[in-house]
Amino acid sequence: MLELNIKDGEYLVKLARTSIEKYLKERKIYKPKDVSEKLKQKAGVFVTLETYPDKNLRGCIGYVDAIFPLYEATIKAAIAAATEDPRFPSVTIEEMDRIIVEVTVLSPKELIKVKSPKDYLKEIEIGKHGLVLEYGFFKGVLLPQVPVEYNWNVEEFLSHLCLKAGLPPDCWFEKNVKIFRFESKIFAEEKPRGNVVERFLKKC
Repeated sequence: MLELNIKDGEYLVKLARTSIEKYLKERKIYKPKDVSEKLKQKAGVFVTLETYPDKNLRGCIGYVDAIFPLYEATIKAAIAAATEDPRFPSVTIEEMDRIIVEVTVLSPKELIKVKSPKDYLKEIEIGKHGLVLEYGFFKGVLLPQVPVEYNWNVEEFLSHLCLKAGLPPDCWFEKNVKIFRFESKIFAEEKPRGNVVERFLKKC
């Protein structure tokens, strides 16, 4: 995973917000001119939008795999989170004063190899790992912060991952299901347009 510091995180969060607001106002893609070489490296990233102060999800879209340079992936994910998340109507420019922007940068995903599905319970750590499930055409992703926010244990995490992929909650017992884990660095506004901090998840 990229070695990102708080200044990098602050840049990415502000980049995400600026990209959303420019797109909502002008329908144009923001093109930054001051991108560091570090942020031009390819990495997976998700942008999450939450209402403030109640912190209800308002949009979350991203890329698990390192397809684009990080800064470019952040711009694309930010706009998509605001306008293309099928669970919500498009965000309006007026709403942006009441929305917190969060950027999660992902490490490369790693296939979890197990002899028995029950071994997954020992290979996944709540507060550390995000998960990707792949089964034929089905795919589901849950970020590391999700099980912490909902107080899930590992078995619940796996069940909800299956549901996210559109599969039965016990699909992780299936032989041909592939489950990957990844780690992340999370940067978020404390309040709309406020200070950007790194989020550290409770591990258990």
